[in-house]
Amino acid sequence: MTAPPSEAYCFFQSMLGIIKLTEFEGFLTGAEFVENNPETEQFCTDFKQQSNPLLKAACEQLDEYFEGRREIFNLALKPQGTVFQRSAWEALLRIPYGETRSYLQQAQSLNNPKAIRAVGQANSRNPIAIIIPCHRVIGKNGTLTGYAGGLDRKTQLLELEQRFTHEQNN
Repeated sequence: MTAPPSEAYCFFQSMLGIIKLTEFEGFLTGAEFVENNPETEQFCTDFKQQSNPLLKAACEQLDEYFEGRREIFNLALKPQGTVFQRSAWEALLRIPYGETRSYLQQAQSLNNPKAIRAVGQANSRNPIAIIIPCHRVIGKNGTLTGYAGGLDRKTQLLELEQRFTHEQNN
């Protein structure tokens, strides 16, 4: 009898705080900001020692992202959610690095312009922060609104992408 598949995880120390990365059956299923606690004391900072290939790749790609060397993640993703949530998260993956879209524009990209609130709710439940870039969605009037990781982190992520985009264009 084979053992049931198990979830693997590690902690990645980013410039914005600790991110718990979760893998299940060869797919990244989670990337969420967590607070310091006894479980997070063993960070995935030495990710080269990580035995799980997907988690190792996720740590490497996050490092490259924070260094401005990666704009698109190349990881097998499988976020868990409703059909609508998954379609909203797929739309997030189409927002280019360094750009933003409004919740209305995201709803329109789903051919459902009246689903603005539903899009906002789906984004707030995005289980794979940064890699599925819900931080790139802003209010229609350009204001920063909601982010599960906190508005400070959202601001810093957008500024990071703008800085690297600006540097590449000069």
